Amino acid sequence: MTTGPVPPAQSAATHLEVVAVEVAQLAAQLVRASVGRAAAAGTKSSPTDVVTATDVESESMIRRELLDRCPGSSIAGEELADDHGTNDVSWTVDPIDGTVNFLYDLPVVSVSIAASIGGRIVAGSVVDVLRGETFSASVDHGARRDGAPITSSSVPDLGQSLVGTGFSYASARRAEQSSILNRLLPVVRDIRCMGSAALNMCWVGCGRLDAYYEHDTKPYDYAAGALIAAEAGARVELPADNGAALSIASTPGTFDQLRSVVFG
Repeated sequence: MTTGPVPPAQSAATHLEVVAVEVAQLAAQLVRASVGRAAAAGTKSSPTDVVTATDVESESMIRRELLDRCPGSSIAGEELADDHGTNDVSWTVDPIDGTVNFLYDLPVVSVSIAASIGGRIVAGSVVDVLRGETFSASVDHGARRDGAPITSSSVPDLGQSLVGTGFSYASARRAEQSSILNRLLPVVRDIRCMGSAALNMCWVGCGRLDAYYEHDTKPYDYAAGALIAAEAGARVELPADNGAALSIASTPGTFDQLRSVVFG
C-alpha cells in the first residue's frame, strides 16, 4: 500500500499528514493480519466495551513509529498511558476503531491517527483495515482518499439523507439514544450503525453518508475523522463545541435540520 500524493507545499501540517498516513497504514497491516482471530483480553467502561491484545499491539507499534519519525512528540491513545513530549506536536491515536466489529469479524474496522500543533488538530489519517482505503487531510489543504481529493455530498434536505450513528456502552445513554432514533428515523432516507466513528466521519467526507451523529465519542474516535470531514466540506460540531457529548458531521445543507431533530 502506498501513501499517494499529498499537497505540494510541505508545511508542518502536510508533513504530519504524510507521517499519519504512513503509520496508520502500517498499523492497519498489523490489524489485518489478525482479522478472524481476535479474542477479548479485557473490558473497560462496561462489560460490552472490550479490548483485544491486537488493540494494545497496534497502539504500541504506532507509538514507536510516530516517535521514530517525530521525536519529542506527545502521544495520547485509547489503550496506553500518555507520553508527554518535549515539543508542540502531539498525536491522538485509536489503534482499532471498531473493536467490537474486529472481535466479531465484521468488516468495519479502522486505524485513526491525528496530529496537533499547539493543541490544534492540523493533520490526520484514517485507514479502513478491510477495504484498504486511506483517508487523510491537513488543515487548509483539503481531504483525500488514497491521495485523490474528496468532497461531502450536496444533499439539501434531511429527508433524502442517509445518516450514520452509533450507540453508547452505557445503558442509560442508550435509552436516550432510542428516543432520538424515534424522532429521526421517520424524517430521513435511512439510518446506518456500522461501528466506527472515524470511518463514519470519513464517509461523510466522501459522500457515502450524508450525515453522522453520535454521543459519547472520545477525541481518539473523532480527531482525525472530524478534520477529514471538515476539510472535505462537511460541517462538523464536536462535544467541546456543544457541551452535550455529541459529535455531528453533515453536509452543510442539512446540518441545522439534523441538529434540531437530534437535540429535540
